[in-house]
Amino acid sequence: MRRRGGTLEDLADGEGSSSAKALIRGLDILSAFSANDATLGNQDLIRRTGLPKATVSRLTAVLTSLGYLHYDAETGRYSIGPATVSLGYSALSSSPVVHAALPLMETLAKRTGGAVALGARDGLDMVYLANHRSMGPVTLQLNVGSRLPIWRTAMGLAYIADLSAAEREAILDEIERAEPASHHAIRDLVDRSVKQYRRDGFVCAIGTWFSYINAVGTVFRPSDGTQRIAITCGGIVDILNEKTCREVVGPDVVDLITQLKLALSHESGTRADQ
Repeated sequence: MRRRGGTLEDLADGEGSSSAKALIRGLDILSAFSANDATLGNQDLIRRTGLPKATVSRLTAVLTSLGYLHYDAETGRYSIGPATVSLGYSALSSSPVVHAALPLMETLAKRTGGAVALGARDGLDMVYLANHRSMGPVTLQLNVGSRLPIWRTAMGLAYIADLSAAEREAILDEIERAEPASHHAIRDLVDRSVKQYRRDGFVCAIGTWFSYINAVGTVFRPSDGTQRIAITCGGIVDILNEKTCREVVGPDVVDLITQLKLALSHESGTRADQ
């Protein structure tokens, strides 16, 4: 993964490399937890991070002492600590995009019967930063922190389609290195998504993640220099069939972006007047 100023390898090999490596590995341990993991044991962390046992033991001890992990002595397992939770919620609560998008997402979820989510890229995944589900009996059970594969989902495909050609090619190279057997499927799906995004302003993913799930996605680029985010509305095929996605939900998602821009513009103007 690339960071400003070079790759992670460049940073780890530079001045203060030992500290940089420790930081990177500590973040690897925290990133090993998914939204579905209540706890993880040492073996889980070793397997998911690829780090040696001694390194995992040393870093988990440090992270626990700082409050980023919680250790249960009875089970010998770790869970995300209050410092990590506080850090995540501070980032979300301070985001004007999330704040302005939530009521719009609620309205769209009620109107369509689907689940609406806002997310950003993390490596080869899209991560939910906010979501709202309709009150119907059947809906997608995904929450803040859920991770979705970038090239199989409407959220991820819209994100890829919104990139420049050079940026898109760089991500595709990463995806294909991770999934070489899916080369042709990846290219075909992304090519179709780019064409639809340019034409309609949104991307439909019809059964590309799970055969019984359809979704629509588009992208919002904040004007304050923060990372672009993708917004998606999806549901099971019985609620959101292909025709509904293309003719109803797609235009609704594009309209949500328009409303979001207006809301943020108004909020910015209000702050300037204070």
